[in-house]
Amino acid sequence: MDKKHLSMIEKSWQRCRDAGLLHNSNPIIEIETGQAFHHSLDEHSGILATTQQKVLPFYDSLLSNSNCLITLASPSGQVLNSWGEQRFFSKHQPEVFQNGVHWQENLIGTNAIGTALETGSIVQVFHDEHFLTSNRFMTGSAAPLFDADRKMAGVLSISSDAYMPTAHTLGMVKLMSQAIENQLIASHFQQDHYLLWFNTSAESIDSQWSSLIVFNELGMIVSANRRAEVVLGQDLALQRLDQIFDLKLEQLLSHPPYAPMTLMSHSQFNFFAMLTPPKIPQGRQLDYRLSTPKRKEHDDPKAPLTLERLNMGDARLAKAINQSSRLLNTDIPILIHGETGVGKEVFVNALHLSSERKHAPMIAVNCAAIPAELVESELFGYEKGAFTGANQKGYIGLIRKADKGTLFLDELGDMPMNVQARLLRVLQERKVTPLGSTTSYPVDFKLVSATNRNLKQDVEKGTFRQDLYYRVTGLNLSLPALRERTDKEALVEFLLSKYALDDGVPRISLEVLSLFKSHPWPGNIRQMVSVIQIAIAMADSETITIEHLPDDFLQDIEDCQTETNLYEHAKMQRDNVALLRTPPADIKRDDEWLDVYEQNGRNVSATAKDLNISRNTLYKKLREQGLR
Repeated sequence: MDKKHLSMIEKSWQRCRDAGLLHNSNPIIEIETGQAFHHSLDEHSGILATTQQKVLPFYDSLLSNSNCLITLASPSGQVLNSWGEQRFFSKHQPEVFQNGVHWQENLIGTNAIGTALETGSIVQVFHDEHFLTSNRFMTGSAAPLFDADRKMAGVLSISSDAYMPTAHTLGMVKLMSQAIENQLIASHFQQDHYLLWFNTSAESIDSQWSSLIVFNELGMIVSANRRAEVVLGQDLALQRLDQIFDLKLEQLLSHPPYAPMTLMSHSQFNFFAMLTPPKIPQGRQLDYRLSTPKRKEHDDPKAPLTLERLNMGDARLAKAINQSSRLLNTDIPILIHGETGVGKEVFVNALHLSSERKHAPMIAVNCAAIPAELVESELFGYEKGAFTGANQKGYIGLIRKADKGTLFLDELGDMPMNVQARLLRVLQERKVTPLGSTTSYPVDFKLVSATNRNLKQDVEKGTFRQDLYYRVTGLNLSLPALRERTDKEALVEFLLSKYALDDGVPRISLEVLSLFKSHPWPGNIRQMVSVIQIAIAMADSETITIEHLPDDFLQDIEDCQTETNLYEHAKMQRDNVALLRTPPADIKRDDEWLDVYEQNGRNVSATAKDLNISRNTLYKKLREQGLR
């Protein structure tokens, strides 16, 4: 059991004690009936209809083949309706499960619905984790539901009094809640907006787990589901569609509605997509005279990057490019290290496009974005009927989709231990056995992994398998943080061209360029892309100056200057003390590490390496001096 889960349960129990509950207390039944309850049903009729008519029909097998009770509650914790196992109404405290009963923690104790409301997150409460002894006959999983405005619209829960596999129950709650949220967003906007559904495979474009973006006739994004923001790795609010995908709005709108298409994001990831037009048609004016000759790919900044084009002059990045290019067409795996936002996914896509496998797919898997309960079935696939709620046609799995191409495992350190064991077997045997099957399928792919964690430390802690570590670390590459790169000016020029609103390259003042070169860039290239996109939009064909830059970018600089001033103050105090008491020449000063820190431009990683100490030790020294 992970510490985060235990902490959540402990805090819930404390809230129950604060409310005056005891373990042997009876549930406090607060129920609305008659006109008051009918008013609640009318108020939440939208989410009730969406759940019952548009989502639950897809989960008939879950209701018919398991001892589950599915419950929909309002944002105040009131049960609106339940579906499934009726034994709850006759065998276990029937009054508690009636429609209209409130399930807040201060009434019913720790429970999936009430605790999900308190935390605002997906929860699972096992039998003995319920605060009230009378509730410990069941296990519950619940997910808060958010509407198109990101306001909580209700809570969905699945409860069972049987000792059934809890992992898939939790996974089902996540899938069903995602499906409900998708339908809420679609029904809110579908009258007069475009809906773009996309996923990593053609078979699952319109699945319950698809990403969804809503945009208007100008290509401005007005809404998106949480899945889309996780997959694309950014906040999508009020961005233009062509800032996200390498596609002109005219091309997208000219594509036949409901017909599958392929999209490439500016992060160089491929998606399969489908466009749903507004129910109320909106006229568009097409003028083919505006078309311009297509530029050659190597001259076009919007064209996908190869390894050759990725090299802009930084020595460390050039070394990584040179090393990986030598192993392009071998079976030697590559593990990429780097901070979040340094461009690991762009690097991997460039590697794929430069290899002999470029005509086959590159399948990218973010191990942290897929719910832990679903990682195994997503990666390895499953046979029909392999588990409760499984697709009746089965699923091929992402590893088999990468056959003859490249498999990119991002955030590898977040992969659950049980999945690590299966992945190790696949890498050893080069065969995949889907869940619920006895048939193995041969696979041939180039493995590239990425992480921002120290996997060696994870191996020592026992959270990452040592044998898998040596399977994925054929070649270790480190991508430099943006603040450490020496090619910032060339990178800025490239990004200005890439995100230009027209064929002209935006102009930038020397003052802004100087800020770009000296900025600490805590968000790395991802942050630079965002800042440049905002600056281009704000400048609107004028020269980009400081007033066009976002406030948080300027705040980073102020914070950095404050740290510099603190350092200078500490150095001055140290020098004053040194004048009063100079140690003998043959005795090393205790603060010589500060000189190394200064010589390395206050770079923590470089200083720790020169001093042969860990980064944590250096951070402790810096805090003691008031520099952190």
